[in-house]
Amino acid sequence: MKENNMNSNKILRILVVLPLYGGSLPVGRFCVAALKEMGHLVETFEAPEFYDAYNALDNLKVTSDRHQYLQNSFLQVLSQAVLAKTETFEPDMVLSMAQAPLTHQALKRLRRDKVVTAMWFVEDFRLFTYWQSFAPFYDVFAVIQKDPFFDKLKEIGVENTLYLPLAAHPEFHKPLDINSIDTRKYGADVSFMGAGYPNRRMAFRKLIHHGLKIWGSEWDGDHVLDKYIQLGGRRVSSEECVKIFNATKINLNLHSSINADELVSGGDFINPRTFELAACGAFQLVDHRKLMSEAFSDGELAYFDSLEDLDNKIGYFLHHPEERDSYAERGRKRVLADHTYAIRMQTLIDFTSKRVSGWPKDRCTDNIFGQDFPEDLKNNVLKLIEKLGLPIDVSFEDLVSSVRMQQGELSALDTAILFLDEWKKIYKR
Repeated sequence: MKENNMNSNKILRILVVLPLYGGSLPVGRFCVAALKEMGHLVETFEAPEFYDAYNALDNLKVTSDRHQYLQNSFLQVLSQAVLAKTETFEPDMVLSMAQAPLTHQALKRLRRDKVVTAMWFVEDFRLFTYWQSFAPFYDVFAVIQKDPFFDKLKEIGVENTLYLPLAAHPEFHKPLDINSIDTRKYGADVSFMGAGYPNRRMAFRKLIHHGLKIWGSEWDGDHVLDKYIQLGGRRVSSEECVKIFNATKINLNLHSSINADELVSGGDFINPRTFELAACGAFQLVDHRKLMSEAFSDGELAYFDSLEDLDNKIGYFLHHPEERDSYAERGRKRVLADHTYAIRMQTLIDFTSKRVSGWPKDRCTDNIFGQDFPEDLKNNVLKLIEKLGLPIDVSFEDLVSSVRMQQGELSALDTAILFLDEWKKIYKR
């Protein structure tokens, strides 16, 4: 559960830097949505908008060393764009998702400018080892695993390490009434949504007699499973995932492993699907994980610990819908209480305020409707505040920042607010 903190109700400016692509991209978007719902001022660096241009470098037909040089140069440009956005927005924190396009030089610049940075590394540290290079440049490094990862981070000088497991976003991951068309498309007795890791391929070849549907990418080259792969094996959108979860009687949740002989690895991170399925009120069969007992109590999830066990439990739960519903109800209740992105973001904010001295810095908190604000503009300003999604008690400084971050032509009211800001600065001097 989130804890009370002196800064819990303080409005912060947070710049979220998304990756070009990958599994942490939807996680980043859910963080943005949660922070906005919490009342913070949030800007997003939309790295995915540059993804096609980045991929276009592959078609240049140049030598490998020049190709690598061009890729690095492209990432340098994106980092400079993040710095430019930081200078304009003046955030209290720059929050990077895993694989965000921020170079060492850019992170050094942010540290020099005393901009607090955090990364949520939502990857398996054993498979994705770039953390060794980047973690020391962040003020806070949040991870989805504990020891020995904590010890390894400490060895390279990273002190502010936070265990921050993944989560669900209840406004998005929720029970749905699935219409007949979507039921035919997305519904199944048994389904799996995820990438084609070796342990999953091995297991699912022996479970196809259950009428298995497989959703997701990276399943190419498996002639046994090929006809069970849905949508041609393309990546499934977050919206489609929610429909699949809701329309399926038994959702298989087998954590990934690159070892085909290791069905249940007993690993130490919990994938996002665990929380998302539970938040949807969907029934899942999930493999045991070392940190699972910290997140869920007995009876909130249905587990399996071997292929034979999984096969038997699929057969059992297909004929016991009342037990599926009972597990789903308890799992959803737990996630809503303890495992939402809003709770994760508050945990990150509270941790940062404790571990980073003087954070967040005090800003001007003059209410927008102070005595020096022209009364005849008040109604129009209220409409602008609503349009920008700001709280009614927003400070004048934060309103000015939000107006500056808008794109397109300035309205007369925008111009008046910016003029008043300049006038106040001159008056105060």
